[in-house]
Amino acid sequence: MTRYVIIGGGIVGLATARAVQQDDPAAEIVVCEKESGLARHQTGRNSGVIHSGIYYAPGSAKAVMCRAGARSMTRFAEEHGIPVQATGKLIVATGPDELPGLDRLYQRGLDNGIEVQRLDRAGAREYEPFVDAVAAIRVSATAITDYVAVCQAIADELAAKGAELRLGSAVTGLQARGVQTVVQTSTGELVADVLINCAGLQSDRLARADGIADLDCRIVPFRGEYYELRASARHLVKGLIYPVPDPDFPFLGVHLTKMVDGSVHAGPNAVLALAREGYDWTTIRPRDLWDTARFPGFWRLARKNFGEGMVEVARSLSKKRFAASLARLVPDITEADLEPSQAGVRAQALRTDGGLVDDFLIRQRGRNVHVLNAPSPAATSSLEIGAHIAGLAVGR
Repeated sequence: MTRYVIIGGGIVGLATARAVQQDDPAAEIVVCEKESGLARHQTGRNSGVIHSGIYYAPGSAKAVMCRAGARSMTRFAEEHGIPVQATGKLIVATGPDELPGLDRLYQRGLDNGIEVQRLDRAGAREYEPFVDAVAAIRVSATAITDYVAVCQAIADELAAKGAELRLGSAVTGLQARGVQTVVQTSTGELVADVLINCAGLQSDRLARADGIADLDCRIVPFRGEYYELRASARHLVKGLIYPVPDPDFPFLGVHLTKMVDGSVHAGPNAVLALAREGYDWTTIRPRDLWDTARFPGFWRLARKNFGEGMVEVARSLSKKRFAASLARLVPDITEADLEPSQAGVRAQALRTDGGLVDDFLIRQRGRNVHVLNAPSPAATSSLEIGAHIAGLAVGR
């Protein structure tokens, strides 16, 4: 019997445990999660979107797994009675200067085999009556769901088949013992035949602790802050409304997302977090900040994107500026329509040259597997990522 120890109780860790259980039914599986509940970080703080894959380079792991993941995630949610709403998405150009970027996205959608529709102003307003757009792309394949409910359903399935979910079990150290790995945790020591690291914001540290020393990247945490539309303004958004992303800035820009409970989230922006789990400006962890400050890749990224970064900081500190960004998409949205919602922190791997790792990144040491970059669309793709990792770990 093989013992698999999986670190991380987010959606990627749980989906991986599920895939291992399917591939190796005799396996002993332990999932270690340092928090007292599942999905407390990236999974439980995202916008719940089942992405289509339109943004990603054709042939990349993100493009391939996102398209397949949209199908498998929708199927899993429907089979387990979890809400799924096929809202579709509008990507809107609010001025003529954004039309070339819109055209590039349209072509990328075609290249990825995604059903996309090019719309004029009147066509865009048929889907979103309050949107301001000179043109738009309609992506019908986009949907929304509840990823925390998905995690709970996977956890219930795992437990029913004998897996152990250790909550409140923080990993404090790793030590190689022959072909096995000793996993030191706050709830006792485990010996793993196969270690799988799905620790998100802490994943690079665990990889180095497991002996992967040649990583040309580091996790740099970026906080995404959200507002929510007050109930009186929710009628302004029917589905998902996204801007054309700035090609010189490595994030998508603030957007509007209808959630499965009927609320509408607005955001996120993107500012440097002062801790790997720093969900506000007051949470500062010197070790995390020092890791970022001494990493040359961060300073190269900062120099390249200084102006855009200052805009993001200003928007973080000013509700008025945040509302103005949303009003570019939907002019009827005002500052008074916004109320704060919970922030998230993106576990983004950054290369030494200052470039963001733009695809999923998975490394192995022996049979041990480390997931080192799995930001969006990782939740959409999680069942496919899990199946891929299980294939590596089980050795099929």
